[in-house]
Amino acid sequence: MQLQRLLVVIDAEHQQQPALQRAVEVARETGAELHLLQIEYHPSLEGSLLDSRLLNRAREAIVRQSCEHLRTRVAHLSDEGFQIDVDVRWSKRRHEEVLARVAALQPDILFKSTHPSSTLRRLLFSDTSWQLIRRCPIPLWLVHDTEPRGQSMCVALDPLHSADKPAALDHQLIRTSQALQAALGLHAEYLHAQAPLPRSLLFDAEVAQEYEDYVTQCSREHREAFDKLIAQHAIDRAQAHLLDGFAEEVIPRFVREHNIGLLVMGAIARGHLDSLLIGHTAERVLERVECDLLVIKPDGKG
Repeated sequence: MQLQRLLVVIDAEHQQQPALQRAVEVARETGAELHLLQIEYHPSLEGSLLDSRLLNRAREAIVRQSCEHLRTRVAHLSDEGFQIDVDVRWSKRRHEEVLARVAALQPDILFKSTHPSSTLRRLLFSDTSWQLIRRCPIPLWLVHDTEPRGQSMCVALDPLHSADKPAALDHQLIRTSQALQAALGLHAEYLHAQAPLPRSLLFDAEVAQEYEDYVTQCSREHREAFDKLIAQHAIDRAQAHLLDGFAEEVIPRFVREHNIGLLVMGAIARGHLDSLLIGHTAERVLERVECDLLVIKPDGKG
């Protein structure tokens, strides 16, 4: 992973800009360029009875004023020597404008602040963060609204590909984390959660008698696959954690207990209608953790 060009989504609705703060921290360590994108939209200037010429002039005025205001807000960063480009655009569908800018700029990472969203809003496609999780083709760094917890990151792996992830994605996650380690000095922990089929779901008496053998075999397969993956990247065994339990429970608990500041996860979009789903387990994990998230798609997948 190169860290030369960072794209930051500026949220005009909030005074605090955690995504910009985090991107600045990365740029300070790497010398990367900062490209800021703010998207304006006001329903009152859409579909109005006003003359279309007047509406366009009003939108252009808002974009121009916002651009001047944003440049003023980040002037101190330019004075510090950061390379900053400011872009303000008008769009109703914010995630589409962000994705268009990603395609044009080809940044190394996209940074965006996260804010709480209800399940209903997510299902109705109204939350930009969830749309970007599903569709952004480059690493997406979602910055939590709090200060970072520490200088540690957790990389969630799936060596048996039980979540339908391609085998190459785990290697991609590890390479990305190692690049961040080298560039930012982050300490990495590697985690895999394994959970056999619950005994309560086995109703056949004969099958139930073989349950313990099944659990033992399942645990052996996960351990062998995890050890093989870790060995291929020369990762210290002390950094590798194979834990029992469902990922949506194990990962958030590990993040809390180990003061993790950044969780690195892979995401696979499924279904139709603009990649409606990214996978049940991944969505439940993303909803429960309270740290920064770096979401990685398989190479060549958007």
